[in-house]
Amino acid sequence: MEHRLAIIGLGGMGNFHLEELQTIDHIEVAGIWDIRECRREYAASRGVHVYESRADLLADQTVDLVLIATPNDLHKPFAIEAMEAGKNVVVEKPVTLSSADLQEMIDTSKRTGKFFTVHQNRRWDEDFLTVKEIIKSGELGPIYRLESRVHGAHGIPGDWRQLPEQGGGMILDWGVHLLDQALLFYPEAKLSTVYATVTNITNTLVDDGFTVDLGFDNGVHMIVEVGTSNFISMPRWVVLGTNGTAVIEDWSLNGKMVCAHGADDKDVVPVVTAAGLTKTMAPRREDTIKTLPLPVQKSDVRDFYKNVMAHLEGKEERLITLPQVMRVMKLMEAIITSSATRQVVRFEE
Repeated sequence: MEHRLAIIGLGGMGNFHLEELQTIDHIEVAGIWDIRECRREYAASRGVHVYESRADLLADQTVDLVLIATPNDLHKPFAIEAMEAGKNVVVEKPVTLSSADLQEMIDTSKRTGKFFTVHQNRRWDEDFLTVKEIIKSGELGPIYRLESRVHGAHGIPGDWRQLPEQGGGMILDWGVHLLDQALLFYPEAKLSTVYATVTNITNTLVDDGFTVDLGFDNGVHMIVEVGTSNFISMPRWVVLGTNGTAVIEDWSLNGKMVCAHGADDKDVVPVVTAAGLTKTMAPRREDTIKTLPLPVQKSDVRDFYKNVMAHLEGKEERLITLPQVMRVMKLMEAIITSSATRQVVRFEE
């Protein structure tokens, strides 16, 4: 079955979708609309059809799927408009600005019978999938702590991402990715507690970073952190288990697993620290550990659209469900509440 998709908004992510879609079988980009003349001219130069208006795009009866890749505040009205025009809808992340807005979009999907989802593309990040495999392998023993960090040193991009009314800030920009990943490690566990702080180092209007401690009812704690004013590299992932530790340094998947092995480690040799001796903080002897390579996983982000098409054809269950999307949205709201009140938020009990 062939599908025709139209794109509303041809900025950075819209163009990313355009290029990916042009490599996927059974789906054709019918055309685009963008309010900026320069982006319409760019699309035309690439041989892509440019609609006369958003209304013209939605009136195209050959289009069964619409991608919305506009600034965040426009996701909700454009998605509702598209579903009411009889189109299935994919929205760029974050799906919208609040859980109340998201509920309106879900209600519209139910009322119109049209498919609606969000493009959580970082479910296909190979570093994330590798962490899932590390946990599954059991090499580290029972996991008790996970750390997920993304840091940059350039502040927030100088566009609408700096404006609160358009859904700017790092919680909505990067948090939506990392929190979606966090909730997928233990999907059956309840997230009991949320404690967060946010930063405004480079921007006073919206958050330019945050740190949150997520406490799950299975005993696992996860630190999720985003920063935009850090001038050194920090590990993308740290995974701590009762039998070992794993580190993934970067998106290139440099890293390793170090696990307990062989001889007992009872005879600890003290080490000299700044002003004294310590056994507690001494490293393990080499004969009591083994170093393993990361179980690197491969993926193809185009599988997102392949799943969308298969779901529309009744062949597969959707990979990104609306309850999952709502859970992430409510978690972002809990982070904002925790930071504002400086208190732990009881999330799911």
